[in-house]
Amino acid sequence: CFWHLWHDLRGFFNWSTKEYIVIGRILSILHGTRLCKYHITDNNSSIGFQYVQAMLFAIEEINNSTDLLPDISLGYKIYDACVSIARGVMVALALANGDEVVSAPSETFSSPCMAIATVIGPFHIPLVGKIGKNETICSLLCLFIYTSIIGFHLYFCQISHLATCACLSDKTKYPSFLRTIPSDYYQSRALAQLVKYFGWTWVGAIRSNDDYGNNGMATFTETAQQLGICLEYSVSFFRTDPPVKIQKIIDIIKASTSKVIVTFLSPSEVYVLMHEFFYHNLTGYQWVGTEAWIFDSETAARDRHHILDGAIGLSIPKAHVSGMREFMLDVKPLNSSSNELFAKFWEKLFSCKFNKSKSTDGNQRECTGHEDVTGVQNSFTDMSLMPIFYNIYKGVYAVAHALHNILSCNKACNNTVHLDPFTCMVSIKKKKKNRSLQRILLIVYLFMQVPLSVCSEKCPLGTRKVLQKGKPVCCYDCLRCAEGEINNITDSVTCVRCDHEFWSNERRDACVKKEADFLSYEEIMGALLTAASLFGTCMTAVVAFIFFRYRQTPIVRANNSELSFLLLFSLSLCFLCSLTFIGRPSEWSCMLRHTAFGITFVLCISCIMGKTIVVLMAFRATLPGSDVMKWIGPAQQKLSVLGFTLIQVIICILWLTISPPFPFKNFKTFKDKIILECALGSSVGFWAVLGYIGLLAVLCFSLAFLARKLPDNFNEAKFITFSMLIFCAVWITFIPAYVSSPGKFSVAVEIFAILASSFGLLICIFIPKCYIILMKPEKNTKKNMMGKGAPNKHLSLCS
Repeated sequence: CFWHLWHDLRGFFNWSTKEYIVIGRILSILHGTRLCKYHITDNNSSIGFQYVQAMLFAIEEINNSTDLLPDISLGYKIYDACVSIARGVMVALALANGDEVVSAPSETFSSPCMAIATVIGPFHIPLVGKIGKNETICSLLCLFIYTSIIGFHLYFCQISHLATCACLSDKTKYPSFLRTIPSDYYQSRALAQLVKYFGWTWVGAIRSNDDYGNNGMATFTETAQQLGICLEYSVSFFRTDPPVKIQKIIDIIKASTSKVIVTFLSPSEVYVLMHEFFYHNLTGYQWVGTEAWIFDSETAARDRHHILDGAIGLSIPKAHVSGMREFMLDVKPLNSSSNELFAKFWEKLFSCKFNKSKSTDGNQRECTGHEDVTGVQNSFTDMSLMPIFYNIYKGVYAVAHALHNILSCNKACNNTVHLDPFTCMVSIKKKKKNRSLQRILLIVYLFMQVPLSVCSEKCPLGTRKVLQKGKPVCCYDCLRCAEGEINNITDSVTCVRCDHEFWSNERRDACVKKEADFLSYEEIMGALLTAASLFGTCMTAVVAFIFFRYRQTPIVRANNSELSFLLLFSLSLCFLCSLTFIGRPSEWSCMLRHTAFGITFVLCISCIMGKTIVVLMAFRATLPGSDVMKWIGPAQQKLSVLGFTLIQVIICILWLTISPPFPFKNFKTFKDKIILECALGSSVGFWAVLGYIGLLAVLCFSLAFLARKLPDNFNEAKFITFSMLIFCAVWITFIPAYVSSPGKFSVAVEIFAILASSFGLLICIFIPKCYIILMKPEKNTKKNMMGKGAPNKHLSLCS
């Protein structure tokens, strides 16, 4: 299991004038249980030889260069680690000590590069290798210095081209580890971003139970959680695990609901999963993999049942080095049938045999050692691993440039820089670093439609996420936003409350301006109330015209015509003041509506009270020696009306001066509407106005009630009593209705109360008289008005 090549590619025999630097290399070519006695396989041996050729190509280019290490020749030394941790450590120590390696016991496959790095790391010997990803365990570039002047000295500056485990970035444990391939830290984060890009928030995870899988999946899990991705399950296994453990993993996958599987596996472990998935008929899963198996052409070749169809992942970027492919296919420098390793490789490559004996199969031809490699289609001629070859190429050049800088400084600087391990490693680190993840998608997405893998569907607009108790954050219910709240972002966890002048629409995904609600002329209720107001005004005008037309008749004269016309005028104002309550509230309308209403109604009631007092006093004046009539003449009646009204005017002026009504936007009564209303300003002023009207109404009703049974054929006190009864009933019921009615309905109630009381006064007091005037003119006589039992002075007093 030992392969040792010593080759000086330039000036090998000019020992007296040149220094010689030897590149050492450890890799796995053969596979076995003890002393590497397994048969060589085409794929693995081909990869090993390809790695060797890539290193030799870089060495030959450097040796042929007149600019880089012009006085130095590079050679190489190669050892096979045989997929063994123990052997890897032993050959590394052999390189460090300059010893030959004869044999080493084989052990189970684990993380050999970490073992080697742990052993030689304290000596600042950088490790090159790949941990737990495929069967090429660990490649170690070792730098040997040989000079004819100072004798043989050995120094190490190593660079990895395959070791991607993020754990090796811990410089406290592996201070001398360098590499030309990005750490899996970047690949893990990129895979999480890739999963997020496709909208997969509910995924499963399978990893190798080694440093590569555990560290890579840990970084992926951390990043996934930051991106809102949940892992339904995360399991680990090793390809040598017993069937019972693998069956448990299959059972977990069967019971899962996620359709995406993120993997940190080696190709050999993927082969195991492919077989198990086919055996249990598990299909329809979307595989997301690392470059360890996504980049492996053998994996695709073995997937005969299309278990991995549609798999996506990240790959090392494509690379091209001029002349490398031709050099790698030219294996003449290695062509030696006496070399056992080369012989086995050549026989496997061309299906032939060296030194063919009689016992050999007669159908198998004899190897000549000069077969044309370019005409063979197998893993050796497959250049899909060119990006890895390029990493080897860069590693050799990194060592060469570091040495060149050190040796050039020795010539130009005053102080000599020694070629010790630490100095070599520091010089290599000063090369330009590129920490970005330069990887590309390797496998083309094969499905017609991106599969869905979520625990819960995305919450649509107008809803918010509510976590399900005891489940991961990716499992949630979607609740509709409350009234007045919206959410215009899919999958949001909160709803936003609209501004106080806005309200949520029906879908709860946008705020719309609240409807301004007020009693307008355009709506049916406003139009009807307006019509009723105008009708009452016109009706009052007709009555006034009739009374004016028949002003000389006994019935008009008997009812105090001056107060009657003043009452009709005040009633028309009462009908018209209701119009100030309709329409959008403004400053002038708010101040006018209640004050105009209050003053006109006081004027109206004052006139009725004057008429009631006249009727009552007329009959009291018939008593002997009574002189009350001198106190209720026309002048006194007018002054009483003016006095009662003036009090209301003063109240209104104080109200408007101290705290007048004003337009107000009410956001509280209705959540989805803005009620445009008139704030009272001073509630004391408002209730003072109403209270004064109520006081006069009660007083007028009481006087009319006292005069209701006076002997007369046409006693006006009866009609006044009935009219004031209606007036009081309307306004008593108005108060609770007004308080309980919301928005514009409270305004409508107030208008209705104004119109109802106005119509009550107009109809009860004037319509009976109009009926006598127009329909029963024979009753419109002085004799009829005097009536039986009426005093002789009645008519003259009322006139």
